[in-house]
Amino acid sequence: MPYLIDGHNLIGQMPDLDLNDPHDEAKLVERLKRFMARKGKKCTVIFDGGLPGGPSRDLSTSSVKAVFAHGGTDADRIILERIHDTNDSGKWTVVSADHLIIDAAHHKKMQVIAPAAFVAEMNAATKPPLADGNNPNPHISAREVNDWLRLFGVDPDED
Repeated sequence: MPYLIDGHNLIGQMPDLDLNDPHDEAKLVERLKRFMARKGKKCTVIFDGGLPGGPSRDLSTSSVKAVFAHGGTDADRIILERIHDTNDSGKWTVVSADHLIIDAAHHKKMQVIAPAAFVAEMNAATKPPLADGNNPNPHISAREVNDWLRLFGVDPDED
């Protein structure tokens, strides 16, 4: 299920990104690339006016398409147009806190995730869970090491 993301809404919920940073969009896109790669998903992230204007070839990849509003429009308007024009709306998840966008997405039967919840999902994905709560660095006894060495045809008593 692809995501349609209100970029500056999302940046505003990320404690380590700042909307006043001139590179905030690029930093967000890099994080989205990693997140989408882990999830096997795709997204389109829309930002209010920026230097490139329109789709950014420099930031976009096959999994993350970055688009900057231009020509007297803004991100909200572009997102609303995309929601309205989408034929497969049930497949999309919208990430925004804007009430007009949320209402339009619900009207088209799209799922909606609040930016803060999406940030939590992104952060949770960066920390792989431990299988059964096991220690990822367990202590292995000398006997276990010797057993493994023998299993692979190495005589542990031989120097």
